[in-house]
Amino acid sequence: MAKKLVILGAGESGIGTALLAQQKGYEVFVSDASSIKPNYQKELEANNIEFESGSHDTERILMADEVMKSPGIPDKNELVKAIRAKGIPVVSEIEFGYRYKGNSKIAAITGSNGKTTTTSLLFYICQVAEKDAAMVGNIGFSFARQIAQDPKSLYIIEVSSFQLDDIKFFKPDIAILLNITEDHLDRYNYEFERYVKSKFRIIENQTESDCFIYCIDDEIIVKHLALLTYNTNPLPFSMKQEVKKGGYIKNDQMMLRIQEERVSMSIYDFALKGKHNAYNTMAASIAASTLGIRKEKIREAVSNFHNLEHRMEFVATVRGVDFINDSKATNVNSTWYALESMQKPTVLIIGGVDKGNDYSLIAELVKEKVKAIICMGTDNKKIIEFFKDAVPVIVEADSAKKAVTESFKLAGKGDVVLLSPACASFDLFKNYEDRGRQFKDSVKEL
Repeated sequence: MAKKLVILGAGESGIGTALLAQQKGYEVFVSDASSIKPNYQKELEANNIEFESGSHDTERILMADEVMKSPGIPDKNELVKAIRAKGIPVVSEIEFGYRYKGNSKIAAITGSNGKTTTTSLLFYICQVAEKDAAMVGNIGFSFARQIAQDPKSLYIIEVSSFQLDDIKFFKPDIAILLNITEDHLDRYNYEFERYVKSKFRIIENQTESDCFIYCIDDEIIVKHLALLTYNTNPLPFSMKQEVKKGGYIKNDQMMLRIQEERVSMSIYDFALKGKHNAYNTMAASIAASTLGIRKEKIREAVSNFHNLEHRMEFVATVRGVDFINDSKATNVNSTWYALESMQKPTVLIIGGVDKGNDYSLIAELVKEKVKAIICMGTDNKKIIEFFKDAVPVIVEADSAKKAVTESFKLAGKGDVVLLSPACASFDLFKNYEDRGRQFKDSVKEL
């Protein structure tokens, strides 16, 4: 008899798992307590996958042989507690996908900040080197969907602590841990140590043939690593000390020492500027080197990386205000990741064609980080209504130029203006590229 798999949550990871599980002969049932986005609902219907939305059929769910839980659902959820109490195994999407990856390699990137940038950069280096790779996880398609629909010989996965919480056998060939800062503590009973342990699960199944790339300048990582017994091949990176194996920056030169091949490169040639991006660049470059990518290709990619337009793209600093173009963020999830990475007070430009957005996903981040919102769209009622009590200032704009000038008025020295619309663009623009370019052009006119 087919194994019964219940999938809790019908976001990208849930749908990806459903498609892969059905392909592998499971009896699949998808359950989401909220409404399911129309595009995902269509996919489930087209593939004859049973689903429910708006509520959970607890009795049916508790008859599962296994449950794949969306990373957004916390363990304190009553249904999850009931599933665990019954002894039904709970796995994450990356764990489920891992079973069916075949002989493909995995590079997994985690950390509190910089995951998206490092994942994108490593993928770009692989593209330049013409490797058969896909970028998946929290960025792009889910790992499971990629395996089901377009398998590759290398998966570059951005993974969160939530996804690592429910792994059992998941083992990346290359694990990258960028940094650990206090984050998502509400999910870990406000115990920082639990969050740290969650991040370190990325190496728990690794062996000596695998690599662990980590920041040796991060005190929390170093302290925790000293308490662990691990089997992996450590490749630290640093801006404060020379390392025998791994990477470091000294006298404005990045030095990589991985295998026989040594790589050196001036940090002034890095496309990504700023100290945090120097760390991200080192991590991605070390990973590329362990994949056997030639130093010429690494140099070329690292110096040309700004080709990834409209995704957390730094535009300019004008009188102390940073402008960032994240026009590719056409859904709330993408805006969540953009806001999560903001370290300075932020003026957020949001809006466009709303595809049934649930703004509650970013409500906490907006309260914490956003000082003003510019609504850039033809119909901004929903955004204004939702955020009117969360931020002190909300301004409407019907063009990129007006959005930029208004945001500049509201931003002070040391602030960030972030275009991360969470919506499609075709009310005022041809597409998200057009929106991003108009934004950049308007910034250059300031």
